[in-house]
Amino acid sequence: MRNRHLLLALILACSPGLAGAAQQRHLALSAARLIAPEQARVIEHPLVLIDGERIREVREGGAVPDGYEHIDLGAATLLPGLIDVHVHLDFDPSFASGNYYKDLLTLSPIDAAVLAPTAARRTLEAGFTTVRNLGSAEYIDVALRNAIDRGQLPGPRIVAATLALGATGGHADPDTGFSPFIQFNGASGVVDGADAIRQRVRENVKRGADVIKFMASAGVLSNEQSVGAPQYSQEEMNALVDEAHRWGRKVAAHAHGTEAIKMAIRAGVDSVEHCSFIDEEGLKLARQHGTWLDFDIYNDDYILSEYGKLGVPQAQLDKEKLVGRTQRENFRRAVKAGARMAFATDAGVYPHGWNAKQFAKMVEWGMTPLQAIQAATTHAAELLGRADQVGAVKPGLYADLVAVEADPLTDIATLERVSFVMKGGVVVVPHPSRP
Repeated sequence: MRNRHLLLALILACSPGLAGAAQQRHLALSAARLIAPEQARVIEHPLVLIDGERIREVREGGAVPDGYEHIDLGAATLLPGLIDVHVHLDFDPSFASGNYYKDLLTLSPIDAAVLAPTAARRTLEAGFTTVRNLGSAEYIDVALRNAIDRGQLPGPRIVAATLALGATGGHADPDTGFSPFIQFNGASGVVDGADAIRQRVRENVKRGADVIKFMASAGVLSNEQSVGAPQYSQEEMNALVDEAHRWGRKVAAHAHGTEAIKMAIRAGVDSVEHCSFIDEEGLKLARQHGTWLDFDIYNDDYILSEYGKLGVPQAQLDKEKLVGRTQRENFRRAVKAGARMAFATDAGVYPHGWNAKQFAKMVEWGMTPLQAIQAATTHAAELLGRADQVGAVKPGLYADLVAVEADPLTDIATLERVSFVMKGGVVVVPHPSRP
């Protein structure tokens, strides 16, 4: 028996995860106010009690109970940890050399894998404690997710899509536009035909996918001529969604074009990404089907400002010029129509850690500050199917919290400057008053 106890003590000492579970910290977090997006209200002088990685209780005022370590954030505003439902953690323009074709032909998924932990850390430190990674080379997002979950790397909770699926010659096909004698080898999501698509969905699930992502339309940052033409048939989209749902996986469809958006919605996708040229019929279909619409309306500024300096082909920049303004106008129409909308930035197209820059654009183009915050908390959690874990500050959920020094309901841009980040009861970014 004594040897068993010694062995258990050794295991706990060598395993941070087990040791943390055995030695739960009891924390009491106080601030001037808490924005509770699920209740659409502000709680004055909140006291959040945390046991280990979960929230035990949320009080309005009151004394700190015995046995709880007190973290007083003073005049700060507390919010749930933020959620971005569209990122690419294995890419970042700040990692590029400035020579588009050199990078394309000399860098490999190994380079991306080396840099991905930096992107994950920047994202977490910016207050985004959960993300959905919609497409990754060589299953990098699965390995990154698992390392973070094991406590080996700092980063947000990751909902991983693995390889994005798409048609030959389409937005997921890296060989498009190159000589037929240049081929990019390795794991690929390029697949055609309903039966082959079903098999490819199963392969993604086998390799660890939490969600399935596919290219319903052409795109901007790729070499096909169109920006929005459908790239799968209705039969192919129907088969993909049916198979993913059979395996309990939600489906996200990349779709800029009007017809591709409607085809994806009719197929039963859970969310449409980008939504640039959605029309009134598309908005009506989305409401009827309960489809989430995820507009990435900040990155147009960054692409047009910076991508020319990276040597990105002019044809791709010209496609972005077609998308930007129209996408924002359709975002406004979607808000007015009462569409279900989640916070989605496509971070990786612009630097990770800048995710919160989109909040100001969402307010500029029609949302109230509260609606924008809900999009990045309760609504995003609902889309991910994780509302019982994240997206709010209430008992039983993970203790994922952020704080800012101003009131984001009056100045939404303050979310670009978080002063405190906690993930699962662990302080990631300490408040300046508690170095």
